[in-house]
Amino acid sequence: MRMRSFFRLVFRLTNLTLLSATIPHQNQHLIMSFTVEERGIPNSLSYRLFFKNSEGKYISPFHDIPIYANGGQNLFHMVVEVPRWTNAKMEIATKDLLNPIKQDVKKGKLRYVANVFPHKGYIWNYGAIPQTWEDPGHKDRDTGCCGDNDPIDVCEIGSKVCSRGDVIKVKVLGVLAMIDEGETDWKVIAINADDPEANELNNISDVQRLKPGYLEATVDWFKRYKVPDGKPENQFAFNEEFKDKDFAIEVIKSTHNFWKALICQQTDGGELNCKNTCISPSESPFCCTVEEAKGAVGATCPCGKEEPISSSVDKWFYYEKK
Repeated sequence: MRMRSFFRLVFRLTNLTLLSATIPHQNQHLIMSFTVEERGIPNSLSYRLFFKNSEGKYISPFHDIPIYANGGQNLFHMVVEVPRWTNAKMEIATKDLLNPIKQDVKKGKLRYVANVFPHKGYIWNYGAIPQTWEDPGHKDRDTGCCGDNDPIDVCEIGSKVCSRGDVIKVKVLGVLAMIDEGETDWKVIAINADDPEANELNNISDVQRLKPGYLEATVDWFKRYKVPDGKPENQFAFNEEFKDKDFAIEVIKSTHNFWKALICQQTDGGELNCKNTCISPSESPFCCTVEEAKGAVGATCPCGKEEPISSSVDKWFYYEKK
């Protein structure tokens, strides 16, 4: 019994060492490029968006894209799931091999967020920071709720409307603590580091000053977007107040540590698919070979002509603010 425990400890320590060697240090400047490959029929249940690195190797956007774009400047990578003004609820498929982006499904139907007046679709470029995970087994001391079992969400507020699958460098400005059906669901506020206004926006107070009304609209959007589905308004910690940049970065770092525990098998991820092509050593059960990755993509159907989107997606809903 002691021997088995010893070998388990050695395995975990070895994994942590290998993981530390594989993940770039936060002060290392990274010049990386990523491309995407569409599979299936857009606007249908079959649609998938797979990611490749600069070597043309299939990767997981959840696990293989580094969290830091430039840690010394606190620049993070963001995977864009939903371009601004669109309604399709696209997200990294955390339970699928290679974690492609696909559209969320509810009761067998594709999910679109409702337009709650005056909002039309998502009011920011929306996505996630890779190599982060909000642990559902960890109760946050500030919110009193456990994590939502997803990578941490980002609302990018720059001037450019991004494309689905873009991987951009973002400067973190602050964070909103949403409580979604009893779970902690952090919403990081950030701006594309290449945006013309990026140099002027350095903290959440700058957003309040230079983009008046945007933060209030963000709270309103998250509070009411599920009401048309018959659900109550979402709640928030800190009396709906945004926390500043330093607080946000600490939250991101903590979710990165939860992810590291997950990928090192120190935490049970349940149904999450932790297979990756770049991080885990070859002897790890989480290692996805080149052949396995190609097989997973090849098992999906080629990209075809998109299906039409129902006109009901453009409907506006009107509710009095409480």
